[in-house]
Amino acid sequence: MAQRMGGSRRKSRHKLSKTVREHGKISLPDYFQIFKKGDPVFLVADPSIHRGLYHARFHGRAGTVVGPRGKCYEIAIKDVHMHKVLIVHPVHLKKRI
Repeated sequence: MAQRMGGSRRKSRHKLSKTVREHGKISLPDYFQIFKKGDPVFLVADPSIHRGLYHARFHGRAGTVVGPRGKCYEIAIKDVHMHKVLIVHPVHLKKRI
C-alpha cells in the first residue's frame, strides 16, 4: 500500500504564488493588523510568509474572528456542514467591509 507523498502545500503551485508585481517586501501595516472578536475577515494567503498559514483548501473563504491566540487569531469558518476553527497569522487576513 503506497503512502501519499507531500504535505499541505502539495499541488498548490498557482494558488499559493504571487504575481510579478506583488514580489518584494511585505507592508508592515498588513503584518501588524489588529482584529477584534467578531470581525468578519477573508482568508487570503501571503505565500512569502509561512508562519500561521492555513491549508490551501480554505483559500478565499470568509470567516469571523473568535479571538487572539498568541501572535495569530482563531478564525471560525463553515466547511460544507462542519464548523471549524483555524489559527491564522494576520498577514493572511483581510478585513471584510
